Amino acid sequence: MCPIPYYDMIRQSKSPEYIRLAMVQLAREEGIKPAARAFRMTVLTVRKWMRRYDGTLASLRDRSRAPHSRPRRISAQLEARILALKRRLPTWGAERLKRDFALPCSAKAIARVYRQHGLIRPRRRKYRVKRDLRAIKQNWLLFQQIDMDTKDLFDIPEYWPAMTSHDLPRCQYTARDVVSGLTFISYAQERSLTYATLFADRILAHLKDCGVDTSSVTIQTDNGCEFVGSWQQKGPGAFTRLVENRYHATHRTIPPAAHTYQSDVETFHRLIEQELFLVESFHNRSDFLDKVCTYQLFFNYARTNSYKHYQTPISIIRQRNPAINPAIGMLQPIFLESILPKPHALTLPTSHPGGYDVPSLVYHD
Repeated sequence: MCPIPYYDMIRQSKSPEYIRLAMVQLAREEGIKPAARAFRMTVLTVRKWMRRYDGTLASLRDRSRAPHSRPRRISAQLEARILALKRRLPTWGAERLKRDFALPCSAKAIARVYRQHGLIRPRRRKYRVKRDLRAIKQNWLLFQQIDMDTKDLFDIPEYWPAMTSHDLPRCQYTARDVVSGLTFISYAQERSLTYATLFADRILAHLKDCGVDTSSVTIQTDNGCEFVGSWQQKGPGAFTRLVENRYHATHRTIPPAAHTYQSDVETFHRLIEQELFLVESFHNRSDFLDKVCTYQLFFNYARTNSYKHYQTPISIIRQRNPAINPAIGMLQPIFLESILPKPHALTLPTSHPGGYDVPSLVYHD
């Protein structure tokens, strides 16, 4: 008698057909029941393999158990639509396509179509979350913390040709509320303290006009020079003075190399790159503003967030504080250089006699 049951041997064997061949040969020589006792299996199993054996090893391999017909299989038209959407939006997953385009099939069926046509991109190794702060952040107040950061756009290959051809911005300024996910963006050609200060002034003034108490707001940034100023300066920089003196808010910087502190705004940077800059083309500066404005409205009013129980930012704001103006998410993105203070024009005389060692036109304040 075999010391190992037949089913255990089959599960552990890489070539189970050889075990079945020995069983069939023993059953032909000594009988079905002795073979069943020797291999510790049922008589019905011995008879099944004796019927299937036709003299080849292929007849002793396992047969496919897949159904011969699938009445609920997706149609060719639906499969073609899924493939067209995936090729147009290569960074969108199966669940996202099903939710946003109301596809009448499951996310697993959509993913199966991806695999069959080789459209699944290799997944990057995820950073292991050491501590999930989701439950803690849900207990915070609206606009208790707003993360601000910048994103370089010139390192996106799909965006580079349009940027160089149409003088499009090279840097994005982003502000995102941690609790609701409400996001505001603007653009400039560089990262600078001037642009960051103008961006913060515009965002905080808008929040104040919409009924938000800015004295309870904390603006969190990294330690970049666009937020803290020069390392040689003494005292708070212009960004900090504007946030704390004009709006009575708090400016807080994260510890050095603490990349997870800005995870909310960094997540938006990843999403806008995948969903906008990798799939859209920009023909001029006006077209660029139209498309980023549309995406910001879509993100604030229509796009559900799985991290926040599939709610949109505006729906979270309405639940938490209905008194806030519902148009709070409609602040349009701009080019920050368009709101730079204009220099005062200096009116000079057309002619001046001058004098000894004095030019005809002198520099003066």
